[in-house]
Amino acid sequence: MFIHSLLEKVKGNGIRIDRRIPSSYLLGTMLSRMVGLIYGMIRLGTLKRVYVSPSASIRCASKMMFKKNLSIADNCRIDALSENGLVLGENVSIGYQTQIELTGSLSLLGKGMVVGDNVGFGTHGRYGSGAGFVKIGSNTIFGNYVSIHPENHIFKDASKPIREQGVVSKGGVEIGDNCWIGAKVTILDGTKIGNNCIVAAGAVVRGEYPDGVLIGGVPSKIIRKIY
Repeated sequence: MFIHSLLEKVKGNGIRIDRRIPSSYLLGTMLSRMVGLIYGMIRLGTLKRVYVSPSASIRCASKMMFKKNLSIADNCRIDALSENGLVLGENVSIGYQTQIELTGSLSLLGKGMVVGDNVGFGTHGRYGSGAGFVKIGSNTIFGNYVSIHPENHIFKDASKPIREQGVVSKGGVEIGDNCWIGAKVTILDGTKIGNNCIVAAGAVVRGEYPDGVLIGGVPSKIIRKIY
């Protein structure tokens, strides 16, 4: 029970650890976090409390701005190269095998991405920037396999391959505070989601949505008001 009490004090915020979890499991978790803390502070050159798995890949760390309690899990790939960089609030968690790539091509510097406080990204996510900016509000959580695409390929000229015609953005992507984005959701360029919204698993989202609604479907639509 000593390990349980110690971990509760470390986590703070009144969190209670289930007493059925073996102490050996919790000890392994604590040791892994300690390794991540030491590596994270060295890799990001900071005295802030950050946790980075040694298996994570981080490029252009000089364009990252972050507060304390940043967690980057195993096998993540972060490339912050962009005009405005990658800005991360306090208590941001980036799940296993998630990719954040803010510049998709060296021919066009990406706009960047800003993330509020207490945001959790699930596993296997794919978050881009490119021609469009991405903004995510505080206390928003993402399920597994979510992707955000804030740009579109140009395809007006049939005489040229689409890959050679460049990209354009219709405003990027903006997600409000306290939203829940379900598993395998795809969010496309030009999307603005209000505060306190839920996006159902598997939805393909484009367009503007008000506060407090449930969004779902392919293509997405408002299912109902929830607040």
